[in-house]
Amino acid sequence: MKEKAILIGLITPQTTKENVNEYLDELSFLATTAGATPTKRFTQQLLLPDKNTFLGKGKINEVRDYVKREKVDIIIFDDDLNPSQLRNIQKIFEKKKILDRSNLILDIFASRAQTAQARTQVELAQYEYLLPRLTRMWTHLERQKGGIGMRGPGETQIETDRRIIKDKISLLKKKLVKIDKQSFTRRKGRAHLIRVALIGYTNAGKSTLMNKLSKSEVFAENKLFATLDTTVRKVVIKNLPFLLTDTVGFIRKLPHQLVESFKSTLDEVRESDYLVHMVDISNSNFEEHINVVNETLKELGVQNKPALLVFNKIDNYKFIKKDEDDLLPMTKANMSLDQLKKTWISKMNDNTIFISALNKTHFDELKDNLYYEIKKLHEKRYPYNNFLY
Repeated sequence: MKEKAILIGLITPQTTKENVNEYLDELSFLATTAGATPTKRFTQQLLLPDKNTFLGKGKINEVRDYVKREKVDIIIFDDDLNPSQLRNIQKIFEKKKILDRSNLILDIFASRAQTAQARTQVELAQYEYLLPRLTRMWTHLERQKGGIGMRGPGETQIETDRRIIKDKISLLKKKLVKIDKQSFTRRKGRAHLIRVALIGYTNAGKSTLMNKLSKSEVFAENKLFATLDTTVRKVVIKNLPFLLTDTVGFIRKLPHQLVESFKSTLDEVRESDYLVHMVDISNSNFEEHINVVNETLKELGVQNKPALLVFNKIDNYKFIKKDEDDLLPMTKANMSLDQLKKTWISKMNDNTIFISALNKTHFDELKDNLYYEIKKLHEKRYPYNNFLY
């Protein structure tokens, strides 16, 4: 039986109701990916999240009554909760599971990690997330009992666990350093080939494109974070070989702990020669997805790498055609694909292409573009080795 979940979002002066609904759509997709069944959404308009319970008193009681009546298992918040809020909310909902966005993403990462590197990175991120929130986990324990024969060093249970977790974090970081050295050695052995990295928002179709170009069987699924482990395949286009890397997808509000622990995995992006930025054009929020990826690239210091912007899933693109007597301004939701191409996208010249990776639509155009760009990089690196072309 799948666990029933409800989703909670907050409308603040910095966000609109439409934005919050889009964010909750993504949160719903995350919950489904984790194995839950979202049944209802609750939103409230506030200037700031309530410092004690995130939502206002009336709204949190309304949610509590619904949870009791409908026998909901999990309450998921779209924003991160601080330890105090988490503790207070846990008291209101008694034995129900309380998750915030970061906790949910960490749970998905933990279930998807396959290699030793990914498992270590996720475990490190989980412990770093858990450390400041230990206060809510040991509320049933008091300071060690006094009396004859019971006097100890005076350390509380929470202090003991905090020390254990800090030690564990230290060990995991050392383990990651060792794994990173091994990964660096492997990458060094592939330095003679041009390296192309597939990047993009999660579920943009990177793994599907990898499978089609490399004729391999990389795991691909219509779920968020289907791929966590970096996969490298050799691809040949018109006798020109190069390495294609499938990387972990990015997402809005990616937990800071994950960004830090996965930086070693993203070294593949940092050390690549060319980027293929995949975008799900069928997602109405694709422009924000592009911005999220660009911000992450800036954080990694690779925003100036040569890149191709690939708008994927054109087979799923849908729009609402305007009536002839509708005098309201044209919006993105009313634009056909041809009209959309004439907007800001047209200013990007040859750096964009529209495809369907699943159906291999416009695939020859994509391969020609990749061949031309990789050939330029190859000629620059190996000016006396042009017999390949």
